[in-house]
Amino acid sequence: MFQSFEVTARPEQGPPRLSMLRGELEAEGLDGFLVPRADAHQGEYVSARDERLAWLTGFTGSAGFCAVLKDIAGVFIDGRYRTQVKAQVASDFTPVPWPETSLANWLRDQLPDGGRVGFDPWLHTPGQIAQAHETLEGSAVELVQSPNLVDRIWLDQPAPAAEPAKVHPIEFAGESHGEKRARLGKALSAQGATAAVITLPDSLCWLLNIRGADIPRNPIAQGFAVLHASGAVDLFMDPSKLDNVRDHLRADVMCHAPGAFLDHLTGLEGPVLLDKSSVPVVVADAVGDRVQWGDDPCALPKACKNDAEIAGSAEAHLRDGAAVVELLCWLDGQDPGSLHETQVVTQLETYRRRDNALQDISFETIAGTGPNGAIMHYRVTEETDSLLQDGHLIVLDSGGQYLDGTTDITRTIAIGTPPDEARTAFTRVLMGMIAMSRLNWPKGLAGRDIEAIGRAPLWYAYQDFDHGLGHGVGAYLSVHEGPQRLSRVGTVVLQPGMILSNEPGYYREGAFGIRIENLIVAQEATPPVGGDAHRDMLNWRTLTFAPIDRRLIVIDMLDQPTRQWLNAYHAETLEKIGPRVSDQARAWLEQACAPL
Repeated sequence: MFQSFEVTARPEQGPPRLSMLRGELEAEGLDGFLVPRADAHQGEYVSARDERLAWLTGFTGSAGFCAVLKDIAGVFIDGRYRTQVKAQVASDFTPVPWPETSLANWLRDQLPDGGRVGFDPWLHTPGQIAQAHETLEGSAVELVQSPNLVDRIWLDQPAPAAEPAKVHPIEFAGESHGEKRARLGKALSAQGATAAVITLPDSLCWLLNIRGADIPRNPIAQGFAVLHASGAVDLFMDPSKLDNVRDHLRADVMCHAPGAFLDHLTGLEGPVLLDKSSVPVVVADAVGDRVQWGDDPCALPKACKNDAEIAGSAEAHLRDGAAVVELLCWLDGQDPGSLHETQVVTQLETYRRRDNALQDISFETIAGTGPNGAIMHYRVTEETDSLLQDGHLIVLDSGGQYLDGTTDITRTIAIGTPPDEARTAFTRVLMGMIAMSRLNWPKGLAGRDIEAIGRAPLWYAYQDFDHGLGHGVGAYLSVHEGPQRLSRVGTVVLQPGMILSNEPGYYREGAFGIRIENLIVAQEATPPVGGDAHRDMLNWRTLTFAPIDRRLIVIDMLDQPTRQWLNAYHAETLEKIGPRVSDQARAWLEQACAPL
């Protein structure tokens, strides 16, 4: 099994660790210390060695941080984790709603007489620190660089990840790394930069057409790189990782030990492009006055998938859809009260593992039944494993890492007879998902310009959800990929080839959760007959195919275009997935995809 169900953090472990950390504050002459969920590479996902936030507090969410002061420790969490944090941290920690409450304003309130708050310059970006400094201006609170105090007290901290890298074949990449390096090098030169520093692992792996296993569920190899305007690359990575890729990288990629990275930066001639949102402060300090601020040069090209990447993703979704259908058929045959959440997770992984192209799951499967479904990023453990009972909904959010693509799909399924209030909420969520799927929009718009389309049916009922409508997805890379987003803060213009999730939801704490998710790819839109051919528009192609639970749909709430879309989607699901599943699952699928 890729997934396990052991408890990885306990609330009672936090207070003694917090006490030890405060002892280090005293020794360093600090009034506080910041503990982010971050590593030196500044990606969203971290290895076991860098799980400092979870080790200290017990909170295991994918975003957040802790500000430890002498008399209070604030755990900053966004709307996705407001329920989860209550169960995971001890009362010695204070949950803080973020970003509604900024770190700097919180520090001003907690330290009215001022104080020195330390931070590890490897674990924070220049953008984060500059924003905090700006808000703290006029106060006596000072942010100062510090050794990492958590590392001092974490005596059994895991060793750094050192898994071997591997070549990502050209048939899936669609472009050689030499072509990518030359193309991006020319773009750097056009910006007046001599080089760019790359710290994000998925950017590095995309650029060099390599993959790795340094981060659970993410096929990335951790390292640092300097891309020169000539197209040459200096790669800083543990030599033990490179044995399988040296011939692939060849002469234009010079390999160095990670310890040489900062010294190399001090010798670069400027201007050197840095992304203030993704390089650590220590990198900016090393480059000094030669910095040219800009975007990670790999981010946008990586987001706009080429034909080979889209074709691979589409094929991976069909195989993945077949596994999901087998699971849904099996689940439908079980009596309410006969299954636990872990059994559902295990069975789904069993079906996925029949595919030899599967390398891993793309994240820990979320299988939350009843009240657990209202925990947006619920992770079932041996202690929380709950029974699927009559009247429950189960939110099943899962995905696979295949050699040709990354998948992410959520279905909400009725167990027995669902309550009416859950069915009406489910139907509103479905209406939002379909509204986004059907959308045509003018070129030049960003995610924030259109994401309300997926929320509007909920808004009419004074309902909403506290996560973005959609995140970017990589091509056999991270299941959460920037810079594309369907979000109120998504400012990057949507472009053809971008793969995103479309996942509205609704969560009633203590009762149930609902989420429906397909992956979609942006493409050029063809004007309909009678349409304005002078308007350049984009629309979506759906990649995910698996039925949506008809038992949860209040049909009378759907208008005709919405019903037509759903019927067409189910007909296409039957056509594409039907030949790929067992006879039993095919018979079930025919019923599940019957027209409304």
